[in-house]
Formats: sequence, structure tokens, C-alpha cells
Amino acid sequence: MPKMKTKSAAKKRFRVRPGGTVKRGQAFKRHILTKKTTKNKRHLRGSVAVHATDRGHIAQMLPGRGI
Repeated sequence: MPKMKTKSAAKKRFRVRPGGTVKRGQAFKRHILTKKTTKNKRHLRGSVAVHATDRGHIAQMLPGRGI
């Protein structure tokens, strides 16, 4: 059997936490920031956990990570 390959895009965007949850960066924070309010940009800081309904898709993209 050949080795299972991970999706390169997924390994750059997601990190698996020790408890098995997956964290991701916030979207809508890269450009066109002038028309967004300061409050909106402040709430987009930091990382967020991936929703439970998407966890199965990410587990397929990241095999062997314990998801």
C-alpha cells in the first residue's frame, strides 16, 4: 500500500488540537479592510474552532492526525 498523502492546502490552513478539535484562521481579514469597522476587524482576530459538521471533511484531507 502506498502512503496516505495529506492535502497541502489543508495542512497549511488547519491545526489539530490535542483534544481532537481543529482550529482555523478567520476569513475576511486579508484585504479591503478600509470599509470594515474597527469592531468587526477586532472580532476577526485570533483563531476559531472548526464546526462539527465540517470535521469529517477535514479528517479526510488530513489522514493520520487523530481527528
